[in-house]
Amino acid sequence: MTPTPRWTLIAWLALPAMTASCAASLPPSADPPRLTLPEVATRPCVLERLPDAPTIADLEIAYAERGARLVACENARASAVETLTAERALQDRWRRESQVRRRPAVWPW
Repeated sequence: MTPTPRWTLIAWLALPAMTASCAASLPPSADPPRLTLPEVATRPCVLERLPDAPTIADLEIAYAERGARLVACENARASAVETLTAERALQDRWRRESQVRRRPAVWPW
């Protein structure tokens, strides 16, 4: 009879335990959700400048146009901030849900 090395006996015990621990682990999860910024929020704000020798009419027109463009810029900024906060809320929820699904690395059996 041929002598059997001791490591082969240990391997027969270790192999099912290793297979069971691999089967119990979860597959890698997907990336967290991401939102895209609205196109308005990515455009730079351009404010008109006065001509070299402005008249009163030029000042009044520039004042009105500048106010309208400032309002548009503020709306674009608010849109970008709203998108960012919504994306962070989605990512936080995704992280909470993915933590709930995790199993312990070592089973107590």
